[in-house]
Amino acid sequence: MPAKPSVLFVCVHNAGRSQMAAGWLRHLAGDSVEVRSAGSAPAETVNPAAVEAMREVGIDITDQTPKVLEYATAETSDVIVTMGCGDTCPVFPGKRYEDWKLDDPAGKGVDSVRPIRDEIRTRVEKLLSELRSDI
Repeated sequence: MPAKPSVLFVCVHNAGRSQMAAGWLRHLAGDSVEVRSAGSAPAETVNPAAVEAMREVGIDITDQTPKVLEYATAETSDVIVTMGCGDTCPVFPGKRYEDWKLDDPAGKGVDSVRPIRDEIRTRVEKLLSELRSDI
């Protein structure tokens, strides 16, 4: 693992789960990790309930926009965390992969998104701890 690993969070719309995960990792890791996110079929905007849920814990993701998953982004990432993108996620030998089974916040209100946000934080904290021990 390089001194500054890169982590790519991927979900279908890149509007909820992957944006919250990227927000948590940026918040917790600072500039020690390169944080990326993308979607296999990106939405037009980040889910407002995800934005609100993250705002409640002091993390602003309003400057983020859903991005399409590009081959080069995945290829140059050290860790790829998938969250329901299925077979559209590219697989590269030698990469570390994790598949996080999480509820999709699409169409849900902030009350339903909070537990997803909290589960993502727990998983990001574990991932960050593992990354730091690998460096």
